[in-house]
Amino acid sequence: MTKQATDDNRFTGRNESTAPRLVPPVKIRRRPGHIVATIAATLVGAAIASWAWLGTTSSEEVVVARTTIHQGDLIAADDLATTRISRDSAVRVVPSASLHGLIGKRAALDIATGGLLTPASTTQEDWPPSGRSLVGVPMTFGKAPGIEFENGDLVRIVSTPAEGEEPASGAPLTTDAEVVGTQVDEVSGETVVNVLVPYADASTLAARAASGDVALVVDPREH
Repeated sequence: MTKQATDDNRFTGRNESTAPRLVPPVKIRRRPGHIVATIAATLVGAAIASWAWLGTTSSEEVVVARTTIHQGDLIAADDLATTRISRDSAVRVVPSASLHGLIGKRAALDIATGGLLTPASTTQEDWPPSGRSLVGVPMTFGKAPGIEFENGDLVRIVSTPAEGEEPASGAPLTTDAEVVGTQVDEVSGETVVNVLVPYADASTLAARAASGDVALVVDPREH
């Protein structure tokens, strides 16, 4: 009887059970700020994806210049290419489907390489325009203002005395002209200013320009 009482755990107070104690799971508390940030990031991602999708669906293929096209040049197929751009109703462009209709027309203005063509970029009118002639005037240092000429600039080309020649009495001979482009002569390095002048003045101006006996004056567009 005494041994049975001693071995009984109820009397010794010992608990020899080896069963693991069950621990309740830890509850993760989410901060409200993290939840808001997650929702905001999701919305931003959706907006970016939507914008990218709209960008691809609202683009169109248009005509661009493959090479630089100068005003008055006859446009050939090799001068043109196509590219895809995002559609902008504020910009008038020429769709790629109209590319072949541009071949054989003349450039109404200078078009840089990669520049978009617009309906105003080409013309079917003869070049030079009727009653006017195109003359290239080489400009050496000191014979013209040190500026970059733009198409449409109004200038006066003034005849200057040739070397060893006395200045003419009275006002020098001048020719009113309009700049339609510039280029650098690869041989001489001089800048050649291409101008439109009245047909009757073209031959005299060309002869003076060839000898370098001219100077150029820039006038305001409105005077």
